[in-house]
Amino acid sequence: MSKKMISLTSLIMISALALSACAADDSDAEEPDDAETAVAAETEENGSDGDDEHDEDHDEGLEPSDREAHEAGGPQPRAVVTYDGGVAVLDGVSLEVVGDFEVQGFLRVNEAGDGRHAFLTEGESFRLIDVGTWGEPHGGHHHYFTTEPLLSDITVDGDAPAHVVSHRGVGTLFFDGSGEYRWFELADLDVESEIVTESDETEGPHHGVAVVREDGSRFETLQDRSGARFIDADGEEIARSEDCPGVHGEAAGPDEIIAVGCEDGALIWDGREFHKIDAGPEYARTGNLFAADGSHIFLGDYRDGEDEPMTEVALVNAESLEITTAEVSSPYTFRNLARGPEGEAIVLTEDGRLHIIDAETGEHLDHIEMLDEWTEPEQWQEPRPAIRASGDLVYVTDPDNQEVHLVDLSEGEIIAAGELDFAPNEIVVIDGRPVDSVSADYDGEHDDDHGHGDDDHGHDQ
Repeated sequence: MSKKMISLTSLIMISALALSACAADDSDAEEPDDAETAVAAETEENGSDGDDEHDEDHDEGLEPSDREAHEAGGPQPRAVVTYDGGVAVLDGVSLEVVGDFEVQGFLRVNEAGDGRHAFLTEGESFRLIDVGTWGEPHGGHHHYFTTEPLLSDITVDGDAPAHVVSHRGVGTLFFDGSGEYRWFELADLDVESEIVTESDETEGPHHGVAVVREDGSRFETLQDRSGARFIDADGEEIARSEDCPGVHGEAAGPDEIIAVGCEDGALIWDGREFHKIDAGPEYARTGNLFAADGSHIFLGDYRDGEDEPMTEVALVNAESLEITTAEVSSPYTFRNLARGPEGEAIVLTEDGRLHIIDAETGEHLDHIEMLDEWTEPEQWQEPRPAIRASGDLVYVTDPDNQEVHLVDLSEGEIIAAGELDFAPNEIVVIDGRPVDSVSADYDGEHDDDHGHGDDDHGHDQ
């Protein structure tokens, strides 16, 4: 398959994004003269070469105090990728490996939600990763920094760790084996200190999720997975719905909306009460939902029939309380959904195409030929192509060829491909921007960065 590899125009564009000044003083900075200069400028700024002095072997024995911070000219996205035997951190523009850590066993990875850290799920623990990119608000603009990534020894332990959720400055970790969930202030995450948590338990062990709000009130799924309930900060039940069989896949929207998928539609908490949206067919499962900033529409997977492949996506409207579907004509899996900077629905299908869909109308806006044809493996833990979005950028893993591809939605093409020496499995992207309700003195009106990526809390099956 022909791939468009780091074209001059596209690379200059993306380098300009990565190096855009956080204040007006940098407005006269010159653009690189050619692609080689662009790559050199980008890696010099984000520390993926030279200053970070990353060793190609696995990183061992690094202490937090050993790392130096480097100021950058703009946000420096990084991707965290799991594989059989470890977890790697990639530079988000060059796709070069800037950190590689050996870890045994099946690994999962989730964004922590603070714009800097991630959680690696291993064994009976959530383990904190400093991805090494962050931003700090300062007087109406932002400053950006990078350092070497670090897989810390800081863990939150429990029985069968599963879902990670962040909501308005509060992070919540859910343990399926006990039904316990533990929450903490995202602003306090630090690889040099233990995570101070509060905890509560749902009505019993199950594959579930909880969302803790700033005031201590909580959204919990029910033990039998028939629905969810909302409780106040003292644990008193405010509302309950048992009309969502197979509840799964929490996502948060504007106006305190929380949505979860059901085997026959979706369930919406609007901040005051529950609303059930019926899909129509007796079995039409939505198990994972993906939100976009400011949008009342959630993108969801859609399985019409228990044994049928998914070839449509659900567009769940929390305002009109309706579900519409959009056809993508080829199967996809739960790791193949994301949202674009304008709320677009992004879907990667097994024919290798990336579909860009208007979430309001279901209209197909663009198609990008990405990969060779592939087939979903029998075991969900096995690698298969996965996608993540950050602003205009979409990251697509290619396990068969041991690569990660970078797509620029504004150009509608692949602009880079990174070769790996392992088959990538799960991926998250940390964009390195300050986060509302996490970063002190955050002022979104003065955020001079390009558009935010999806703020979803969709979870795998």
